[in-house]
Amino acid sequence: MTFSNNFHRLETRLQSQVGRAIGDFKMIEDGDTILVCLSGGKDSYTMLSILMALQKRAPIDFKLIAMNLDQKQPGFPEDVLPTYLKKLGVEYVIVEADTYSIVKEKVPEGKTTCSLCSRLRRGVIYRTAKELGANKIALGHHRDDIVNTFFLNMFFGGKMKSMPPKLATDNGDHIVIRPLAYCAEKDIASYARAMEFPIIPCNLCGSQENLQRKKVKEMLLEWERQTPGRIDNIFSALQNVVPSHLADTDLFDFNGLTTGLAKIGEDALFGQTAYDQAPLVFAGSHDDRIEFVRFERKPGDATVKSEAAAG
Repeated sequence: MTFSNNFHRLETRLQSQVGRAIGDFKMIEDGDTILVCLSGGKDSYTMLSILMALQKRAPIDFKLIAMNLDQKQPGFPEDVLPTYLKKLGVEYVIVEADTYSIVKEKVPEGKTTCSLCSRLRRGVIYRTAKELGANKIALGHHRDDIVNTFFLNMFFGGKMKSMPPKLATDNGDHIVIRPLAYCAEKDIASYARAMEFPIIPCNLCGSQENLQRKKVKEMLLEWERQTPGRIDNIFSALQNVVPSHLADTDLFDFNGLTTGLAKIGEDALFGQTAYDQAPLVFAGSHDDRIEFVRFERKPGDATVKSEAAAG
């Protein structure tokens, strides 16, 4: 298979992003056994390919075991993944579990199956990881999935929450990692097309219309079309959280702002010029007048003196 220079640049970028995510979140350590979950989609194929490439030149030793869960969906091509993985030369396991019948039995026709399907699949994956002695579980969620989930939770769950690049399972037995956390979906799609991965569609949920996730994805794509780079900026925002400028009292002690030195940037209230002076502290209010005290530090001295300031 011959690749263009553009492909090699794309591959280098993806490998660099995955390597950076692994380093930033300490996803992979010496001696790890990683269960790499394959759905047969572009994301998980790309994840396995990049991890195998990085494994060859990594300064540490770690083991990869590819896993596919055969959920007994009608028409699922059982031979595709085993054939591909044998050719690839990676250790793999195919786990059979009829979650499809359970989902169809429990979920009314026309309703979203994603939630139940995900829970059932997660249980099988955790059990398989334990049986194989894998301490890490790698999932193929990418940057766009993380941003999408952030808006889903905000719009429909009332929470500022997303998919973390790394987390411990509820029982504490395993660490789940998302090596593609820094990778854009469009890059993954281009890579998968060039690599000619044998893509397997999801017949269980792929035909469902009007899913909340699909709507949010369409919204983000439209935003990106109107303002290129917006998804990048949103993801950057998830890495630069300022609790003092939100409204969660569990994350920031707003009551503590009534005494002592100000704990928030004054630019939020008074503009950038406030940085040129000492912090303001709320002193009191009279009728429609709000009064502050400004504390000034002496050069080389920790003591403070105050002077009146009003706003």
